[in-house]
Amino acid sequence: MEKKGTVLMQRFELGRLLGQGTFAKVYLAKNLTTGQSCAIKVIDKEKIMKGGLIDQIKREIFVMRLVKHPNIVRLYEVMASRSKIYFVMEYVKGGELFNKVAKGKLKEDDARRYFQQLVAAIDYCHSRGVYHRDLKPENLLLDENGNLKVSDFGLSAFKESSRQDGLLHTTCGTPAYVAPEVINYKGYDGAKADIWSCGVILYVLLAGFLPFHDSNLMGMYRRISRGEFKCPQWFTPEVKKLLSRILEANPIRRITVAKLMENSWFKKGYKHIDHTPPSSPQTRILDPSITDFSAGFDDEAGLIKPSCFNAFDIISLSQGFDLSGLFEKDSNYSRFTTKKPATDIVSKFEQIARTESFRMKNKGGKVKLQGVKEGRKGQLGIDAEIFEVTPSFHVVELKKTTGDTLEYKNFCNTELKPSLKDIVWAWQGSDQ
Repeated sequence: MEKKGTVLMQRFELGRLLGQGTFAKVYLAKNLTTGQSCAIKVIDKEKIMKGGLIDQIKREIFVMRLVKHPNIVRLYEVMASRSKIYFVMEYVKGGELFNKVAKGKLKEDDARRYFQQLVAAIDYCHSRGVYHRDLKPENLLLDENGNLKVSDFGLSAFKESSRQDGLLHTTCGTPAYVAPEVINYKGYDGAKADIWSCGVILYVLLAGFLPFHDSNLMGMYRRISRGEFKCPQWFTPEVKKLLSRILEANPIRRITVAKLMENSWFKKGYKHIDHTPPSSPQTRILDPSITDFSAGFDDEAGLIKPSCFNAFDIISLSQGFDLSGLFEKDSNYSRFTTKKPATDIVSKFEQIARTESFRMKNKGGKVKLQGVKEGRKGQLGIDAEIFEVTPSFHVVELKKTTGDTLEYKNFCNTELKPSLKDIVWAWQGSDQ
């Protein structure tokens, strides 16, 4: 169980609890390398698997890696242990916009500024084919400078997930903020549904209460379906006219993001926001580095999931039963066994790559080493695949993929094998 002072992956120290839900807790944390603050969302693997939320978490990782905008909370990194998944995110100090609204309506200029930043972020998401689908004040955070940051992409959808009709069909979101076409179980355009939610948020910021509020849920749904709402007397004519175009029950007639951003009320004092993510030491160090967004569900800490050996493979490892000579005539192939965990094996290859000037890629226990020096037949390339026999016993298969065979053998004998000697239990292969 995580608690204050816990150090994760020897890199992040957890601080106080910022919030929690059914499946996750969010902590303030410190990057031990840079000393900078971040937020870490700790997700319980067992709970999300029982809840059938694996795909939702994977989608959230994928989407948050895709969207990088000043008004969207940044996902820096994803890490995993056997039981938890950790989202390392930007820490937004100002809390939820909801807390401001709970104290009463905002001044028009303040509401407009937050609305401008919200629409700019959503316009950016839509340009990347991402639809948020759960926009509400609770999911809008404020930084120390009072700038808005959109968070929680757990219910988001990607354009590719729509059916052949080009529409989304999953009913989701918070009832008071969802568009009529969503609650009517019709296929809907994710962009138009997000715009509706933005309109409800604008109304709430200016009024201090919901436009379709009803003590009965079905009554609220009926009002939403018909687009029935009244503006308070303090709303200006410009705001009333704009809201009538955003909270239009018919999505075909509803204003688009592009048209909304051309509106005279919206444009007042609007500053164009640069889509380029801000450069900072923390951003560079914590750039999203998860190789595959599915990797957060792997068993090993880090991003490693070795393949499994079958019964025939295991028999072939036994002394007196090594049948590799019958099948493996390729002199570019070798294999070793080790009692070290997969994380140690990958770390050793990382060390070799640094020492011997190789570029390295690791994807789920498959390591690729690519030399930067030109040999007789180009750059030397080596693949290493990790197989799990038992949690404490692994087999690693090495194979030359590019370059000269003689140079490969020389590298194995003079550099690779001596570097691996402290983790190797036994070597096998056609050249042994």
